[in-house]
Amino acid sequence: MPRPRPPHLRHETTRHGKRVWYVRIGGQRIRLRADYGTEEFWRQYHAAVNGEIPQQNGKASSGTLAWLIARYREVPAWTSLSLATRKQRENIFKQVIESAGRSPFAAITPAIIAAGRDRRGKTPFQARHFLDAMRGLFTWAQEAQFVKSNPAAEVKYPLLKSGEGFPVWTEEDVAAYEARWPPGTRQRVWIAVLLYTGLRRGDAVRIGRQHVRDGIATIRTQKTGTEVHLPILPELQQAIDHGPTSDLAFVCGSNGKPMTKESFGNAFADACRVAGVNKSAHGLRKIGATRAANNGATVAALNSIFGWSGSKMASLYTANADRARLSREHMDKMRTKYAAPMGKVRRGSPNRK
Repeated sequence: MPRPRPPHLRHETTRHGKRVWYVRIGGQRIRLRADYGTEEFWRQYHAAVNGEIPQQNGKASSGTLAWLIARYREVPAWTSLSLATRKQRENIFKQVIESAGRSPFAAITPAIIAAGRDRRGKTPFQARHFLDAMRGLFTWAQEAQFVKSNPAAEVKYPLLKSGEGFPVWTEEDVAAYEARWPPGTRQRVWIAVLLYTGLRRGDAVRIGRQHVRDGIATIRTQKTGTEVHLPILPELQQAIDHGPTSDLAFVCGSNGKPMTKESFGNAFADACRVAGVNKSAHGLRKIGATRAANNGATVAALNSIFGWSGSKMASLYTANADRARLSREHMDKMRTKYAAPMGKVRRGSPNRK
């Protein structure tokens, strides 16, 4: 049986298709601005039932954490972030506002930030994203002289256990996937776009024929805003030619239309499982970098392909490739200069009896 709706709670759908909630007591209607089901929503509901008018237009009281976040959204420190980063941190700020938005931001301490990190401890990457968001917020707040120090700066990232993170694809994984999804399937186009462009999911679903000129695809990445120039490799061209693709994107769904980053991630994960590969799109990006490094790509070349800056990420791959190459080339230097061929003993050798 469905649970009965709380007293006086009503909803209606606007002409834009959005559902809005309000409390109606007698002839008075009080609009509830928070998202349905959240702690803030029920706080507003109980306040309205008790005759209190909830704060309108989502305006936060001056001096609260919610107010500080609202001011942060207005400055270049926020607007200069990539759309992907802002979207990720918006989800975090939404949680923060629901749980502590009415708290004075001046009262936020490293211990409170650490507690927020620890509440997300079961998913270390979520905890790291939470810290990044709070560090960015309070770094700006300190520069704007709203606070004297950054309480998030002293809080350490959660330690990742060995093996955590996105599992890297192997060449055997790629072969298994391609055996299950031959040319002519949209799933084959998916892996070709990811593997032979090195793009993240959010960019892989955007790239299409409109980005290609004279065999080179040019696209500005969402996460870093870096413009990358990617020659269309024969393997990718073959997958595109066999299709299917949409008019504006190489990656398309079963309806022939472009996909969102989220829907593509889910669909690609399903295709991987059908092929017996329990991996993700992110791990596929790693094997592309590994291939390039093993084939001699430099740090500068990897930065150009993958849109990285600095040398940290690219050096991870070139260092591994160099380590393997140097081991092959110089392993014989471990041999003693007195070593003799197998089955023969040098005269005067310490092994002679």
